[in-house]
Amino acid sequence: MMCLLYLKECSSTHDEIEKFISYDTLDIQAVYTFNQTKGKGQYGNSWESGHNLSLAYSVAVPDELIKLPNHLFNFHTAEVLADFLAILTKHAVEIKWPNDIIIKNKKVSGILIEKKMMKGKPYFLIGFGLNVLEENFKHLPKAGSLLTQTGIRFNLEILTEALHEYLVENLTKEVSEESVLEKLNDRLFRKDLISVFEMGQSRQNGIIRTVDKEGFLWVELEHDGLQKFFHKEIALLY
Repeated sequence: MMCLLYLKECSSTHDEIEKFISYDTLDIQAVYTFNQTKGKGQYGNSWESGHNLSLAYSVAVPDELIKLPNHLFNFHTAEVLADFLAILTKHAVEIKWPNDIIIKNKKVSGILIEKKMMKGKPYFLIGFGLNVLEENFKHLPKAGSLLTQTGIRFNLEILTEALHEYLVENLTKEVSEESVLEKLNDRLFRKDLISVFEMGQSRQNGIIRTVDKEGFLWVELEHDGLQKFFHKEIALLY
């Protein structure tokens, strides 16, 4: 059953999904729009999207269907989305830790995952914005779209239905913790390359080495050696 609801316009699919999901089923349920006005990103950040140029999508997954620890399910979700986009575009797709989706060095999607109780039942709420047809990123130099990065002009409706079907089929598949980490590290953006990082008020050159089973990013810094970081403790600049 395709539990997928289209909204002509909404402030945030992540907020709207609670109004529409049915709580007496284990089906994965989703809402989407091509006109989101106040999208949510990680850590309270906003996600800007153009009217009929991008996809805003949120899906509710019953907690009991997921066997992975929370942080590994976060990575697994990014891997499933990256797999879909790689198949769709025939381009290499990378994951910028913890879960931004990168094509040809530009961010085309960001993912927000929250665990939430709704009517006494725990869910994973997964939301993401996917830049599809945007062409103007003058004020967002690190961002891109499927169009700018691949040259392909996708039909939004067809893409959304295919994406939802792929997510329903693959999000709850049983996978080992080891395979999730292996796939993430294979796809890790800027891995083993010299990059510039910001930590608080300081900047250093460094090299991303790995993500461990606890979700920490290990970076070999020019002056401080090999260090581990959690979300928001370090920023990859370029």
